Amino acid sequence: MSPSRAHHRPFASPDGVLNSTSSTSMDTPSEASCSTADKLEHIGESLIQHGPLNGRAYLMHLAPSEEPTIVPALENLAHEYGYTKIFAKVPEGAAYRFTRAGYAAEAIVPRLFNGRESGVFMARYFADWRKHPANPREIHNVLSVAQKKASQPIATASLPSLPQDARILALGPDQASEMAHVYRAVFASYPFPIFNPDYLRHSMAGTVRFFGIMIRDRLAALASAEMDPETGSAEMTDFATLPEYQGRKLAGFLLADMTERMRELGLCTLYTIARAESYAMNVTFARAGFTFGGTLPNNTHIGGGLESMNVWHLSLRNTVSSPVITI
Repeated sequence: MSPSRAHHRPFASPDGVLNSTSSTSMDTPSEASCSTADKLEHIGESLIQHGPLNGRAYLMHLAPSEEPTIVPALENLAHEYGYTKIFAKVPEGAAYRFTRAGYAAEAIVPRLFNGRESGVFMARYFADWRKHPANPREIHNVLSVAQKKASQPIATASLPSLPQDARILALGPDQASEMAHVYRAVFASYPFPIFNPDYLRHSMAGTVRFFGIMIRDRLAALASAEMDPETGSAEMTDFATLPEYQGRKLAGFLLADMTERMRELGLCTLYTIARAESYAMNVTFARAGFTFGGTLPNNTHIGGGLESMNVWHLSLRNTVSSPVITI
């Protein structure tokens, strides 16, 4: 997940601190009702997600003023709770501080920050088993298939088309219950509490935008764009298709539509963190023109267990300029 989720999924009720001077817990009503969900918290102005579900601390947004102090703060947090991984997404210019502390770069997204500076996904492990994907050969096979399919020309006549009884639309708070129903039907677990309608409504109150495909007035598939106006980027995430509609390439239709919407808003860079063993999602992003950026071993609790994730990215601009997004 991205810093945009932290920035744009606001939380109204401070109820705790990581320490007495610099951190504020920010639990939503939905998090309270989903006891397994990890928490979003501040360390100063930086934002992290941490908890027992993913067994990690995730630095989602690094405040520039805290570059000198964030590394020891994260290590103290990991040791306090017994986490086996620290995962950090940082600007390339700050990566050296993490490298010095024993972190390794696992993925890179060029021009993630305002179309200029690359973003680096870095990790430090406190358990050897977590450094290594459980199924490296399968992950390799998925990537090979995705990249091969992306390089194959597709005849115009063979291009899939959206079913005649289907339409793509922006989703709103009134549809949160139906959205949560789809997520519950698709995922056995998820790193954020998207099974709860209240959490989805909180997300929409910021700059997270959900889009769906309605088939005969039933929500068949959905996804979100977690926009970060500060960096001019968006994470394309939360893709889910009801089992009875899978195999109809609905995620691809959604991704194409969402990409154009983000382009129109003036965003610079899109990226995703996709399940590394999912042929469908890796092929979807590869065919959409996204480039593979790296693999995050044993990173995310999703679908009932801890899984490795692949990072894919897409630049929307050939020239650098300020994003024009307005929220």
